[in-house]
Amino acid sequence: MELNAVYDWFIAHGIRILILILIAVALYFLLRRFAPLLIKRAVAQRMKGQPKREIKKKSDTLSSVFVNTGVIIIAIIALFTILPEFGVNIAAALTGLGIIGIAVGFGSQSLIKDLLSGIFILLEGQYQVGDVVNVAGISGLVEEINLRRTILRDLDGIVHSIPNGEIKVASNFTKGYSRVNLNISVGYGENLEHVIEVINKVCKKITEDPRWEADFVSTPQVLRVDNLGDSGIDIKILGDTKPMRQWDIMGELRLRLKKAFDKEGIEIPWPHTKIYFGNRPPNIAGAP
Repeated sequence: MELNAVYDWFIAHGIRILILILIAVALYFLLRRFAPLLIKRAVAQRMKGQPKREIKKKSDTLSSVFVNTGVIIIAIIALFTILPEFGVNIAAALTGLGIIGIAVGFGSQSLIKDLLSGIFILLEGQYQVGDVVNVAGISGLVEEINLRRTILRDLDGIVHSIPNGEIKVASNFTKGYSRVNLNISVGYGENLEHVIEVINKVCKKITEDPRWEADFVSTPQVLRVDNLGDSGIDIKILGDTKPMRQWDIMGELRLRLKKAFDKEGIEIPWPHTKIYFGNRPPNIAGAP
């Protein structure tokens, strides 16, 4: 009798449950397979003329959010479609969930805030997966964005999970292009015209180097004498680079400038103090 009851239940409900599960699985694979392609095509048309890297970051970010949200929706629909086959009263369950939802809603304002902030971050394209950003006082590489949170990995390899509602200001270091912004200090006794000529020559050579030329948008050059410091004169160098390449380029520039300054005899100053023990200091021009 028990086997007959199981058989009858399977014929009446089990086959339908299997079909519903198969449909849900098929929708899942279709979503994972075709949604990224459609999103990539739509983003490419909307961002025509922009760098391929930016198009890829945008499409990858939207695909991740769309697929993850779609999977949740498919799972919920499948669950509420299958439950009646087990004799669960969906109307009563939904009524109960509605009451619970109202109660939870009063305590989930922060969650709603996170979701709304996530929607605006995605719609406005403030940053994408693969960008280097500073949000909520934390800097790092964006590894994941969803409607609720942003996940960053910093230089120490630490992963930070930041609720979107906590993000007041988002600073993107790699959107469109990046910039070399470098100050080089030289001694007060140096000929500044000669120093600027040496710096510009080094900058020009690195942009012509086959290993580095593809990373530049514009040739770095001296912008101005930036500061008369306590120990030396600061000279500012600016130039545009491909996204995320500014840090490697600034490191290479520092190395090449050090070698060039050593060759030209240009002093790179460091803080130092002269101490006199009871002896009269040497005469200084213009001093009484």
